[in-house]
Amino acid sequence: MTSARKAAIAAYKERKSIAGIFVIRCKASSEIWVGQTPNLEKIQNRIWFSLRQGSHPCQGLQAAWSAHGPDSLTFEACERLEEEETPYIRYALLKERALHWRVELKAEAV
Repeated sequence: MTSARKAAIAAYKERKSIAGIFVIRCKASSEIWVGQTPNLEKIQNRIWFSLRQGSHPCQGLQAAWSAHGPDSLTFEACERLEEEETPYIRYALLKERALHWRVELKAEAV
């Protein structure tokens, strides 16, 4: 393995994940879902994968995907959280902010 590749792998492993709140919207039905995640960079791929498999636990989101297709859904980061010192504080803050955005946007949880 080259030293450049080793350095790239080490840099990838050391990067910090960005926690936050995300919004999924269905253009066809105007439905909105809000979720929270400790890693905004990875959550869309995970959700889209489970939707493609037909196994997403949020039935409303899965139904919208099945009825209208992937092109009708959009994903956006709604809020990024500052890095917290403890996972407990980050988790509590994520829950609080997700609830705020669900109320604000009249959205379902995902």
